[in-house]
Amino acid sequence: MQEHADRTRDNDTTHPPAGSDQMNTQENSESSTPAYTMGYSDEFQKLLGRRSAETHAAHLLPHLGPGLRVLDFGCGPGTISMGLARAVEPGGELQGIDMEESQVEMARAAAAAGGHDNAIFQTGDVTALPFDDDSFDVAHCHAVLMHVPDTQAVLAEVKRVLKPGGIICARELIGDALIFAPEVGDLAGAVATFLKLLAANGGHPQMGTELKRVFLEAGFSGIQAGASFESFGTTEDVYFYHDFASGWFFSPTIVEVITRHGLASREQVDDWRRMLAEWRDTPGAFAAIAYGEAIARKP
Repeated sequence: MQEHADRTRDNDTTHPPAGSDQMNTQENSESSTPAYTMGYSDEFQKLLGRRSAETHAAHLLPHLGPGLRVLDFGCGPGTISMGLARAVEPGGELQGIDMEESQVEMARAAAAAGGHDNAIFQTGDVTALPFDDDSFDVAHCHAVLMHVPDTQAVLAEVKRVLKPGGIICARELIGDALIFAPEVGDLAGAVATFLKLLAANGGHPQMGTELKRVFLEAGFSGIQAGASFESFGTTEDVYFYHDFASGWFFSPTIVEVITRHGLASREQVDDWRRMLAEWRDTPGAFAAIAYGEAIARKP
């Protein structure tokens, strides 16, 4: 994510209900965005490390070229940013922004290692961007809008900093199309619980299907909408995805959040852990994450 917000270091991303079944998220005084649901575990960082502009922003690359100024908001560790910076060389510039300082530091290190002198990263809030009006040709995000409660506040800021005719590009989760195949027991129940956790933290699990609508509501035009998958089809990929899901969703912190708020019992969680291992070892195991994509322009 690249996506994002002020986060708790122990990845406890939701907090006890206050007078209702709605979970509340911790905010700091400088940000209107909630704790980042995915957190910053080693498992999630490994997933982000597999991403690149070529694999996760392929829909945007044909629109880039030398000399353009690009904003990557919610840039995370910069794994996608590097390819965007390369696509606007020579003469172009990539500005990356993320709420999490550790992610910005990783992005800076990646830019230095790759020789991307045109890539600049800083901490900041996606609902209050520290840039002048009409200052970017392109704005990009991957799995950011799905985490921020006030989508229109983000899009209004992005629209403000884009030049007239500038491009906005987003790729966001379609939660209803998360795939584990073949079906093993009630593994779908684990997916449903993850989506509930995301929604309870102020997120939008189906944002990938909503991009065209929210872009229209924000006043963008010429919208091109589509969808694509991040697939895990080889044996190596299946084992990677199993290890990621096990290390994140079944971590003690996340399990405590799930059970504390009554999203599932510990017995259910233990069953899902067993089912996930069974899925991994099933011949023909396959998984995929579905994303909606949209590109539009500021009039």
